[in-house]
Amino acid sequence: MARTDDDSWDITESVGATALGVAMARAAESASDKPLFDDPCAQLFIDAATAAGWSSPFAGGAAGSAQTQRMRMVWAYAAARTKWFDEFFASTSADGIRQVVILAAGLDARAWRLPWPDGTVVFEIDQPKVLAFKEETLAAHDIQPVARHVGVPIDLRQDWPEALRRSGFDPAQPTAWLAEGLLPYLPAEAQDLLFDRIHELSAPGSRVAVEGFGANYFSEENQRIRKARMDAIREEAAKAGQQVTDVAELFYPEPREDVAEWLTRHGWQAGVETSAEVTARYKPEVAGEVPDIGSEFVDAKLS
Repeated sequence: MARTDDDSWDITESVGATALGVAMARAAESASDKPLFDDPCAQLFIDAATAAGWSSPFAGGAAGSAQTQRMRMVWAYAAARTKWFDEFFASTSADGIRQVVILAAGLDARAWRLPWPDGTVVFEIDQPKVLAFKEETLAAHDIQPVARHVGVPIDLRQDWPEALRRSGFDPAQPTAWLAEGLLPYLPAEAQDLLFDRIHELSAPGSRVAVEGFGANYFSEENQRIRKARMDAIREEAAKAGQQVTDVAELFYPEPREDVAEWLTRHGWQAGVETSAEVTARYKPEVAGEVPDIGSEFVDAKLS
């Protein structure tokens, strides 16, 4: 599905379907012998989407195939990324922050599965149909959030700060912000606006955790390498009568400012870890096999 300035989606469409891919990774990790985390909601989302007619783009890959190898690497990266952000929230809770905003929340179930301190409120912003699918699926299984959960159904390209305030957000209180698996789906200008708004809404002591993608990620050479890998997988899948979606076709491949540099310029104290470092720490058994995709993990605090 081609991107447009005003596009929207359900959970099985366009950017929405990427949340199902992440849910598959979290379900697989939760079912593994030594899981980094337990996300019992992830499989419920997959089951609900499958019952509605969705089918996994990874279905049918033969053992040892390029498609199966890609799935294994993507899932390992997603599991390590999930654990890194889980630990971010453990840290912000220890800091006394009780107001959380998850941007482009997708099928993130942290409001339901993390051990939030009493008094924590978790605001989730995403497309209306995506949030409705998640909330309806969990309600059908009588799964209640640990924190107070507030869905804010709005596109991030719209006036989400106003919608957030109307939902009870207090800009005078420190906030823990999360932007996971989001930035490539925004044009560079929209990314700048996103952080402008985060900055304006953040009281001193606020923290933000971001999966960032700098200019090098979208360089012509890196795009060429990623395309070559995906073309090989698509060719292999086509021979088996399958069709594989390239999520990069949903990206805005525009050079953009490094997130840590932007935050530092605006008074935030930022720490950075590369995707290779995060994967090596949490998934050492596959760290040498997972390609360094060029992302970085930023944890910043506003003084």
